[in-house]
Amino acid sequence: MLKTYRLIAALSLCAAALPVARAAEPKIAVTDLAYEERVSEYFRVVSASSKRSVNASGSVHDGPRSYSERGRLSARSESHYYEEEGTYSYIEYGELRKYTADLKGAMLKGGGVRLVQGKAYQGKPTEKVFDILARIRQGQFAGADYVLFGTVSDIQFNQNAMSFGGSATSATLGLDITVDFSLINTRTHEIKAAFTALGSGQDVKVVSRPGDRATFSRPKVIAEASKSLAEAAYGELMSQFGLPGRHLQGSGAAGESAAPPVSRNEPVVTY
Repeated sequence: MLKTYRLIAALSLCAAALPVARAAEPKIAVTDLAYEERVSEYFRVVSASSKRSVNASGSVHDGPRSYSERGRLSARSESHYYEEEGTYSYIEYGELRKYTADLKGAMLKGGGVRLVQGKAYQGKPTEKVFDILARIRQGQFAGADYVLFGTVSDIQFNQNAMSFGGSATSATLGLDITVDFSLINTRTHEIKAAFTALGSGQDVKVVSRPGDRATFSRPKVIAEASKSLAEAAYGELMSQFGLPGRHLQGSGAAGESAAPPVSRNEPVVTY
């Protein structure tokens, strides 16, 4: 009977400790991925105009002994033609909102943190998208202890084909995305973690008859790249931030032990 009471008491203590432990977990807001891209566009301008004017005047003098007539005519014509062509470049700013859902899911699945929904960037995208400190001061991430801010450093689709011999050909559509992440303390503006994560996805099709074209699934490629990016980013975040979390499927080698927690009292870099 005494053992039963002790077991009940232990379970009660564990149950009471769960909300406390849950409340102690850091609250993190994940931003959409900011990007900047140089865009070049071709232009051609043609302008033509013409202007004409005609002035005529005349006079007649009829006297008792003389008669005279005078006339005057003047004409003027002007024409202008202008043509220019070339290319102009500008910087386009924006946010990618397709690649953060899997990262949030990985954080919820792995545990160790709590997610807070921040406000999306408002207004026309400009370089202010990258001013994460100003966005924090504006209260766009209210309730969050930290903001995980990601910027796209490179993203590209690639397509290639390989022959097997005969008429069979393997065609591949791939996507690689590289993102630089920073975990920022919303109160002190300290950088608590900084890393680069790479995500990749591909769709492979086999074409057996000459003249046939491979039809790729871009959504499949994007989904694979998003999941790959999420696993890489979550692993780095937990390793640097000192929260080991649970092992995610597909990340790390089989039987590989989790990295030891990193102390949060180490020196940090400040903006």
